[in-house]
Amino acid sequence: MSKEITSQEENYSEWYLDIVKKAQLADNSKVKGCMVIKPYGFAIWEKMRDELDRQFKATGHQNAYFPLFIPKSFLSKEAAHVDGFAKECAVVTHHRLKVGADGKSVVVDETAKLEEELIVRPTSETIIWDTYKDWIKSYRDLPLLINQWANVVRWELRTRLFLRTTEFLWQEGHTAHATEAEAIAEARQMLDIYADFARDFMAMPVYKGTKTPNERFAGADDTYTIEALMQDGKALQAGTSHFLGQNFAKAFEVTFLNENNKNEYVWATSWGVSTRLMGALIMSHSDNEGLVLPPKLAPIQVVIIPIPKPDEAIDAKVAEISQALRKKGITVKYDNDTKTRPGFKFAEYEMRGVPVRLALGARDLQNGTIEIARRDTKEKKSVSLENIADYVENLLVEIQDNLYQKASQRLKDRTHTVNTWEEFVDVVENKGGFAYAYWDGTTETEVKIKNLTQATARCMPWDLEVAEGTKTCILTGAPATQRVLFAKAY
Repeated sequence: MSKEITSQEENYSEWYLDIVKKAQLADNSKVKGCMVIKPYGFAIWEKMRDELDRQFKATGHQNAYFPLFIPKSFLSKEAAHVDGFAKECAVVTHHRLKVGADGKSVVVDETAKLEEELIVRPTSETIIWDTYKDWIKSYRDLPLLINQWANVVRWELRTRLFLRTTEFLWQEGHTAHATEAEAIAEARQMLDIYADFARDFMAMPVYKGTKTPNERFAGADDTYTIEALMQDGKALQAGTSHFLGQNFAKAFEVTFLNENNKNEYVWATSWGVSTRLMGALIMSHSDNEGLVLPPKLAPIQVVIIPIPKPDEAIDAKVAEISQALRKKGITVKYDNDTKTRPGFKFAEYEMRGVPVRLALGARDLQNGTIEIARRDTKEKKSVSLENIADYVENLLVEIQDNLYQKASQRLKDRTHTVNTWEEFVDVVENKGGFAYAYWDGTTETEVKIKNLTQATARCMPWDLEVAEGTKTCILTGAPATQRVLFAKAY
């Protein structure tokens, strides 16, 4: 495989796409705007999915599945919601094809028009809440904690593999509660799970916070978000959790009898992450040699390569090492393909982001050593074969931590507290990263800032403390009470 990729410095967008394709993560589909996730890319997504699923279930959630198609009338029941998604909806109008007059082509059968158009799922609030009205009757049915793993379609005009595609994979949680406080606690709990997953598995630090009214989810009372920073200084929304209030309950008449036998509307949340996390993972850690993966999400954590080719003695030692690694829960691959030279293999596994590479030859066996290379720092050295499994186990922990510390330092260095418009523009246009600025709280000002600089309000962070400064909006000079993280974003 060709190892050459465009450098970040030369063209960050091309660098990203080169890694996606040459690390064998995904390809463009013949369907415009859609992607084919290749086995290696899907293996990473599976590790993300499985860990998140484990954490969801540990907090009492269950998985279910709801239809891909949503009657158009459902979207009309929550005005803000339909307005938020109307321009992105794919609509099914007919249910049959027929052979055309030429006897060769296929055309839509005009007699097979649906009585009501169906929307291909852009998100499932409406059809799920129509279902919940049959599931929820009493306070004994609450809380209802449901998650769905599914695909969704949003008709995007500009697409980029993993980051923004017409069809993508995700999970969407939809919960119902007896009280407002319980629903808010649920929404914040799920955001904490996302943030912890980003930190502990993706090695990606994030800011947790609340979206501005202009940026919140259509139909929500509040949207909570985790915002990450990519190596090019742009932000990426990595996950959201929404407090929906009673909006959908009222739209779909979802009520319950409380303990005093009085009818009440339930309180709701929804929350989700998607294959966009794959894009975040790539752009958080990768370099000009290819993909860099944190060990906890790497499909192959260790690859072993015989030098220059396998023989009986090398095979026996590799089998012993592999067994010891697997006993520790470490995924290992022995690449004993004799048709490919070691140098080519080194380049391939570097491109694919395998965290640790072991190389073993006859001289190593004689010396009782093995060459070990780590993907994150590219450091190589010979170490003793004795207790090699323990050494590798500790090294994987060290690599995971190193990637997180490096990303954390970048986030810290590129979060700038600004108090003037000149400082704000300098961050957005020159330095890159987050500009933490006072804002007067109006959508008008927020939109004007975006039009002037392309920077959007990412969130009002929960746990970012700085000196207060003058409490005036950096654009209008009007009184302000809240600092907001602004950045150019994906």
